[in-house]
Amino acid sequence: MSSIKYDLEIKFGSRYGKEEEEAVIKVLRNNAPTSGNECIQFEKEYAAYTGAKHARVVSNGSSALFLSMIGIGIKPGDRVLTTPITWIATAAAPVTLGAEVDFVDIDLETYNIDVNKIEEHITPNTKAIIPVHLYGQSCEMDEIMALAKKYNLAVVEDAAHAIGAEYKGRKLGTFGDAGCFSFHEQKNISTLGEGGMVLTNDDALFERVSLYRSQCTRVHGNSTKYCKLDEAKFPVGKKFWWQDFDDCGYNFRMTDIQAAVGIEQLKKADKLNQARINNAAYLTHELKDVPGLKLPTVRSYNKHVFHLYPVLVDAKEFGLNKEDFIYNLLHKYGIKAGFHYIPLHYSTAFKNRGFKKGQYPNAEKVGEQLVTLPINPRQTEESLAYLVKSIKDLRS
Repeated sequence: MSSIKYDLEIKFGSRYGKEEEEAVIKVLRNNAPTSGNECIQFEKEYAAYTGAKHARVVSNGSSALFLSMIGIGIKPGDRVLTTPITWIATAAAPVTLGAEVDFVDIDLETYNIDVNKIEEHITPNTKAIIPVHLYGQSCEMDEIMALAKKYNLAVVEDAAHAIGAEYKGRKLGTFGDAGCFSFHEQKNISTLGEGGMVLTNDDALFERVSLYRSQCTRVHGNSTKYCKLDEAKFPVGKKFWWQDFDDCGYNFRMTDIQAAVGIEQLKKADKLNQARINNAAYLTHELKDVPGLKLPTVRSYNKHVFHLYPVLVDAKEFGLNKEDFIYNLLHKYGIKAGFHYIPLHYSTAFKNRGFKKGQYPNAEKVGEQLVTLPINPRQTEESLAYLVKSIKDLRS
């Protein structure tokens, strides 16, 4: 096993520097508020970066998805379409509001939802589609938006993997009714380990997301809705106010320290993404002739930002199955590859909802063979060469 540290693991996706350190110190000296001026500024800059009308920071990507489901009005009895190859947060967002999820099988080239199979799953109770821009590459948004228009469906983009990614020159997260992002420690930019963002061009949806994010107080900037009590019951000259709540909501706010870091990370996002794109190009060039590996396909009209680098391992041709590939890469060479993802319909949560093995053959094939190789902006050519050599050595 190599004793050299090459940053060949998936855990930390971004890179911090002195700019983030200085931003944290500045907010600490301002007593580190929650959802103050730094959060407002981060929202403005993220909206400008993506071209969205509204942006609202939240505590994580899961809360972004959940609030977006509230924003579009998902309720018990509704059905929502999404992919079985994703993190559970995608499907859990509608399910925890009482809706049902219908999975749609995936395209074997991009591992994204297969747009040619969506229509057959639409029912009178279907209210929304959640396309997941898996690993940093866009779904086929023209076709998805056309189906949404035809059947009057809401679209919430899960862009957790796709910060800065584009479809036909337009930033992801801006096509649907809402776009959801994660700033978890593994993502392309991060806000101290957790964080998220909701984008929308819909004023009413933005209002609902904002309300339910902050326990249903009407927060606009730093102001909160208050109501004046009946002055007749109180002494003349005294004013008493009480805080009003429109409904029972949640606390999914971000802190100013996180947002301050997010502002600095956003300035670096394109540079960090380009490092990932360059690293992916190196891996593709060096691994293209290795038997038994199917490397990622990048659609020409997409800007793929390679949150992860997915590879299918054909056990018969490569000589190792997925599990042995990952185990040997770690224990022989110190390289941490990943399982992303086991199909959601294999999980107890969805087996209990009636899903069974055999329903989604493409997703199941990918679940059996897919490995994600470590990719991040800290990697050097030396570290990438070591990764390539290690994979080739696995076959010898």
